[in-house]
Amino acid sequence: MEHTKYLVVGSSHAALEAVTAIRMHDPEGSLTLLTRDPHLPYSPTVLPYVVSGRSAPDGIFLRDEKFFADNCVQLKRGTALKALHAGRNAAELADGSEIAYEKVLLATGAAPAIPPIPGIDTVSYHVLRTLDDATKLHAAIKQSKQAVVMGAGLVGMHAAENLVKAGASVTIVEMAGQLTDGYFDATAAQLIEKAFTDNGARILTGSRVIKLAPSAIGATLTLENGNTLEADLLLVATGVKPNMDFLADEGVEHDWGILVSDTMQTSVANVWAAGDCAQAKGFFTDARVMNAILPDATEQGRIAGMAMAGDPGLKKYPGGVPLNTYHFFGRHAISVGSSRVPEGAEVVTRFDETSGRYLKVIFKDGCLLGIYGVNEFFDGGVMCQLILRRVDLTAVKDRFVANPLAVGRELMSKLWR
Repeated sequence: MEHTKYLVVGSSHAALEAVTAIRMHDPEGSLTLLTRDPHLPYSPTVLPYVVSGRSAPDGIFLRDEKFFADNCVQLKRGTALKALHAGRNAAELADGSEIAYEKVLLATGAAPAIPPIPGIDTVSYHVLRTLDDATKLHAAIKQSKQAVVMGAGLVGMHAAENLVKAGASVTIVEMAGQLTDGYFDATAAQLIEKAFTDNGARILTGSRVIKLAPSAIGATLTLENGNTLEADLLLVATGVKPNMDFLADEGVEHDWGILVSDTMQTSVANVWAAGDCAQAKGFFTDARVMNAILPDATEQGRIAGMAMAGDPGLKKYPGGVPLNTYHFFGRHAISVGSSRVPEGAEVVTRFDETSGRYLKVIFKDGCLLGIYGVNEFFDGGVMCQLILRRVDLTAVKDRFVANPLAVGRELMSKLWR
């Protein structure tokens, strides 16, 4: 049986940060990176640009073969983890072989969550989670005349925009009462919706697909209200679920995701998890939450790698702070922090209907809890640090609301020393 000191399962941001952190403290311990994807590492966040054609599939990779060779990492591509046998420190692969490990990081990401709609297994549909998904969707968009996108999260909205720009008739179907629910509030969602409808898209919020069936052009979708839609291209973008089917009954505790501590350690001593498959503490709650965003994956991977290597510089995970950016039809939207307004909090908004600029800021006891904007310019990373560091903004609150970009950077220059 093959043996490695460190086994990292996954190949995106969390996995790569862990590899770098391990090698910073332990340059010689044997290290194997295992990924089901046949390609070199890439970020899921770039896939919409592959779909649109702005990025070439062979130009998006985060690391090349030389990186792995220089860092003495054995890279196993196109090799899926079938089962983790934590009790005997072994990873069983899809081909039946096994790798024995001393420490393992599960950075397996997430997969599209396919809703259990009657007839969904009888029609052809696209998803968008891997590079292969993106290249297939890119090719299909060129041929589409009548497309339906199920789900109005960021993945679905990115794809819908590409379909609109390609000349297709596009309908977006969303169960929630607004677009981008969970990312932006109603005012921001209305601005996003207007941009889409102004460009010819049809939006059906508060709508549920209850049946799918093959049709002459592709698929027929039946809605809860009895109406039907025809699609020659169907994209299912109804969320994701963590990849953790390999856990079986090996004692690694999991809920919505794999449960981890402040150092990304699971309930098994030599098993860590990070990224979109990990359920870690939230910054605004004592509960452990899913926070599937790139900055968190990077931070969690770094922490996990340091913990695995025994790096004395390790600092505990402070908790997840949501951060999402979205570009659409030449506009942009960004949300950072909590959308919940607790008792005693102050909400400040400003909205210029002429320019379409909108800002919403939530304060509690002088500290920033959340900030949301459409066509507003501020640095999401700086806002996140202001939240994490609980910086008292009382003295600069009015200036901050007027110009969060400049004041945020001013505070950063004073505090980040």
